Amino acid sequence: MSSGAPFSYSPLLPVGADQTEYRLVTDEGVDVVHGPGGRRFLTVEPAALTALTAEAMHDISHYLRPAHLAQLRAIIDDPAASPNDRFVALDLLRNANIAAGGVLPMCQDTGTAIVLGKRGRHVLTDGSDDEALSRGVYQAYTRLNLRYSQLAPLTMWEEKNTGSNLPAQVEIYAEDPDGHPDAYKFLFMAKGGGSANKSYLYQETKALLNPTRMMQFLEEKLRLIGTSACPPYHLAVVIGGTSAEYALKTAKLASAKYLDNLPTQGSMLAHGFRDLELEAEVLELTRQFGIGAQFGGRYFCHDVRVVRLPRHGASCPVAIAVSCSADRQAMGKITPSGVWLERLETDPARFLPDVTDAQLDEGAEVVRVDLNRPMDEIRAELSKYPVKTRLSLTGPLVVARDIAHAKIAERLDAGEPMPQYLRDHAVYYAGPAKTPEGYASGSFGPTTAGRMDAYVQKFQAAGGSHVMLAKGNRSGQVTRSCHEHGGFYLGSIGGPAARLAQDCIKHVEVLEYPELGMEAVWKIEVVDFPAFIVVDDKGNDFFAEVTKPVLTVGRR
Repeated sequence: MSSGAPFSYSPLLPVGADQTEYRLVTDEGVDVVHGPGGRRFLTVEPAALTALTAEAMHDISHYLRPAHLAQLRAIIDDPAASPNDRFVALDLLRNANIAAGGVLPMCQDTGTAIVLGKRGRHVLTDGSDDEALSRGVYQAYTRLNLRYSQLAPLTMWEEKNTGSNLPAQVEIYAEDPDGHPDAYKFLFMAKGGGSANKSYLYQETKALLNPTRMMQFLEEKLRLIGTSACPPYHLAVVIGGTSAEYALKTAKLASAKYLDNLPTQGSMLAHGFRDLELEAEVLELTRQFGIGAQFGGRYFCHDVRVVRLPRHGASCPVAIAVSCSADRQAMGKITPSGVWLERLETDPARFLPDVTDAQLDEGAEVVRVDLNRPMDEIRAELSKYPVKTRLSLTGPLVVARDIAHAKIAERLDAGEPMPQYLRDHAVYYAGPAKTPEGYASGSFGPTTAGRMDAYVQKFQAAGGSHVMLAKGNRSGQVTRSCHEHGGFYLGSIGGPAARLAQDCIKHVEVLEYPELGMEAVWKIEVVDFPAFIVVDDKGNDFFAEVTKPVLTVGRR
């Protein structure tokens, strides 16, 4: 047998030089001591880890990276963008401006806290790093106006909210970051359910590895992402991987721009690399979908990252992930000079354009809908307009999501009538973050509509849920039910939860199930709440219009 190739080594993901701009959080809790052989050791107190994490979770809940904000502004300035693209981009910029006030988080789903750390070999702690980092998560989520989303499994079937947003996902690696043994570096993320649920793994074969088949595959799979995770997206596609889980992890990191400085060519060292040419081709492909920034247009994605990894000859995993409009991540580091955190944008107002809504609308019709009228009158009004029509809603909404829907379905199964509030009012699928003092509501954006699809036929047949409001696309069963029962699904902009709370939601009260916390049934009063007709009573679905393939090469 051959002795094989000579030994050579490269990290699987050579991330390159760190070009992050940092700000000093504190210089307390760190010290330098000298050890054997003239080595220098960095000592880090647990309090320093906690302080950095708490600060990071605050910042990523309220601030965005300047580059992300610049991409939103570029949509407004692009003459090829659709009016709906520009409307969504402007609303997201306004939302960022409100969130930067530090009171209302940018999204009501303040996410699962994820901390990835790389600890140099000359960094000394007391060994309880994961506990200290988790304490920082706890401090941020319990002190700020953030939402608790983590459920503790008590049995296989029973769960209870932990009331603190713990546990966090903490991963710590033994690695000299950037070659510095006396440094400790971090990536902090807050991953909401919407974008987390749009992570996909496909087990493919060598047959995928040609340009025509790859683009056909990506066209099919990328459309499945839909809009429920709040585009425009930062999209990541990973081809290959030493394991399925490594491909998925790489996709998550790439969507957070953590791998932007990877090499752009492969080598026999078998490291991962970015394919810049394919990135441009995939971005242009998404431009042609017609899905746009949620309601038609070009801006389904801000940008694309494509990473090629080595693979076992019998396996070809492909992972897809997105970072949504709540693009929440920040780098951090602890060095001999102190505790540092990535400098995010605290003045997003500088990205707002000096134009009015009317100038951006370009004559687009906005239909004002009075929700105080009887349900039959509301439906008759909506029936006059085609899908994709922009609406402005004023009046009462009932808020109910997953658990409330399950409880109401149990009541219907037991022979009880549909609650009157679902007969009389449109239903908004949402769950608020904590309400700050002096506000009518905490951040209160829409949740993913598709999770309630299984209830629609039953509820509409029983006389309720005739007008539904949420984010994202719906299944065919919802379209059929709306056609049969005279119902409508209205799409709300996914992302601007802080702006909705400040500008549109004027009163909030609990109607039923107060013990469910944010999952309770609420009644809210809204003014000029933006929405679009997505599914109508005639069997039309906006998203059905953008599901036809745009590629024809190699098709029969």
